[in-house]
Amino acid sequence: MTTSQPPADNAAAQLKRRLGWPGATFLGLGSILGTGVFVSLGLAAELAGPAVILAIVLAALLATCNALSSAQLAANHPQSGGTYEYGYRYLRPWLGISAGWMFLAAKSASAATAALGFAAYLASFLNLGAADIWIPRIALLTIAVATLIVLNGIERSRQVTVCIVAWTLLGLLSFILSGLATVGTAPPSHWQPFLPTADAHWAGWWGPLLKATALMFVAYAGYGRIATLGEEVREPRQTIPRAIIITLCVTAALYVLVGVVALSSVGAVRLGTLTPDQGPFLEVVARGFASPGVRIFVGTAALTALLSVLLNLVLGLSRVVLAMARRGDLPSVAARLNAARTTPSIAVLLVGLTIAGLAALGSVKTTWSFSAMTVLTYYAITNLAALQLSREERLYHPLFAWLGLGGCLLLACWVDALLWVVGISLALGGVLAARLFRLGRPQST
Repeated sequence: MTTSQPPADNAAAQLKRRLGWPGATFLGLGSILGTGVFVSLGLAAELAGPAVILAIVLAALLATCNALSSAQLAANHPQSGGTYEYGYRYLRPWLGISAGWMFLAAKSASAATAALGFAAYLASFLNLGAADIWIPRIALLTIAVATLIVLNGIERSRQVTVCIVAWTLLGLLSFILSGLATVGTAPPSHWQPFLPTADAHWAGWWGPLLKATALMFVAYAGYGRIATLGEEVREPRQTIPRAIIITLCVTAALYVLVGVVALSSVGAVRLGTLTPDQGPFLEVVARGFASPGVRIFVGTAALTALLSVLLNLVLGLSRVVLAMARRGDLPSVAARLNAARTTPSIAVLLVGLTIAGLAALGSVKTTWSFSAMTVLTYYAITNLAALQLSREERLYHPLFAWLGLGGCLLLACWVDALLWVVGISLALGGVLAARLFRLGRPQST
């Protein structure tokens, strides 16, 4: 009979525990403060209007429930792999495999989009001509650099991420402080009507609000990267919950403040019409501030944020590949570590090549909605796993897991049906592929 446990007793196969809660928190911030604050906020404003602030708060509350489930699962089962591991341990193997494959697909596409977004903005920032030529080249070069950084191990990745996150935070704080004056002087039209207008397509004002909430929820989902690094943190039962909750609180506060300033400055209509061709929308908003240097500050912060997203996605994805390869759900060669046992080198290279391949195809238009569907499904499985914890294992009341599960399923109902077909097909294909990878391997007991 095949067991579902990874070879945890083999010390040579385990990564070293080198991260404390400050380092884990910075990695979480580096995973969140990027595409969400510089892209998702504008997309959500287009749907919900000024009620995007309400969508930010609702998404933060749902993310908090999911974060508590992730924290207690990671504290009790501190292995690389996140919900892929939890699905295996607490639910059914096929649920774990589905979560792993959906995570890999969604985040690989997001990483490719982050690389292309970084390249497009950098080309615009440097006034490079022939953008169609420069953007793919810059994107591929950026992916190569991020892959090389992650290959150097978690400590080097943490050091680079700390620098990136620090600059991003300074850029966002400069945006908030420079735009605070507009909050009290904004015309009423910037905030009216507060709730989105109902129409036949949405069957009520709650439709756009819920879809905007789903988009904003994806903007918080990077905190799960801390859980996927559970094997590399010291004292995981204390470190993981603390790092996740601090990361989420800081991010929610920044999102609300940035949203209020952006809406006060240009209004919801203008905010929702800003396009990627104009660069990160916060940089466009900052052009209207009295201090001209803020635009450059915010623009460079956008660059560092997108780079941080790419770096942390390569890091997190490689750990999920590592976990799946250990169990035999991916080729076993991907489970090999480097000589120092600090990096799953083959997994990192596979992730880098996959992201580069997606980036070479150009921008994926439906990436964010596809990410919303897969991430909501991913965290629904997380909450299901959290409900299986025993009374002794629980850190929080099971009500939080029930709220997280219900919220994920509710928001998932507002994702396009075509994306559901693609996601379900991907999950089923992943389960089938895992069975094929196991064929011919000697079974262990």
